[in-house]
Amino acid sequence: MQHNMVSWFEIPVTDMDRAKAFYDTVFGIEISVHNMNELIMGWFPSFEGQPGAAGSLVLNKDFYFPGENKGVVIYFSSEDVQIQLNRIEAAGGKIVQPKTEIGAGHGFMAVFMDTEGNRIALHSQK
Repeated sequence: MQHNMVSWFEIPVTDMDRAKAFYDTVFGIEISVHNMNELIMGWFPSFEGQPGAAGSLVLNKDFYFPGENKGVVIYFSSEDVQIQLNRIEAAGGKIVQPKTEIGAGHGFMAVFMDTEGNRIALHSQK
């Protein structure tokens, strides 16, 4: 395969309004919520033809379960992870690992818990 492996991601939530407000605040975006009967999705903004994966917050009490030590860890790209870290606690989240240099020219990373109990990471080159 000659492309980036991630094409879509889903973050489980238990309260769509709370989760939407958190991510809108932390990233300065507007998530659009779509009710698909037993599945409610909050789509992150996406831009066709641009690098990176698209994804969604997902609410379905029978299939999606948030958890700090379960599931995958998603790394969101950032200009500087400190920008988002500065917004996380005020938005209701918790910083788990502060901005940390990865080393060998791979940039910086940080980890936080969102309002739903998911472990999410950030990555930037500065």
